[in-house]
Amino acid sequence: MIDDRPFSGAKIVLYSGSHLIAYLRDDKPNIPFPGLWDLPGGGRELDETPAQCAVREVEEEFGLTIAIDRIVLNRRYESRTRGGRCSFFLAAPLQAAEIGQIVFGEEGQRWRMMSFDEFLGEENAVPDLQARLKECLPELK
Repeated sequence: MIDDRPFSGAKIVLYSGSHLIAYLRDDKPNIPFPGLWDLPGGGRELDETPAQCAVREVEEEFGLTIAIDRIVLNRRYESRTRGGRCSFFLAAPLQAAEIGQIVFGEEGQRWRMMSFDEFLGEENAVPDLQARLKECLPELK
């Protein structure tokens, strides 16, 4: 059964071994989570699926083309606000060579490879993404 309810966007864990790509958000007061460590992803455009949304954002933000069939995790999270749209949390493995091919886009201050434990323990990371990673981590190991 296809779940075609509206959603706001998707975030994706791109990982190699026990490390993931994280980026430091811009420190602008008019954006959500300014100055916090974040994962690739963003808002849905038109009628994209969660996977299409995530891979488009990865290409825009990091210059990487990730095939949808590489996605190994695709979870829906309901909005915490009444009437709000849900979002998706996905994961896909990276090939080691892809890390060297990253071309960081115009959003954010910088990126880096961070261990799962570092991201989970980072006090300046998006809290909801830390909780989702912790929940999904057994499936990524």
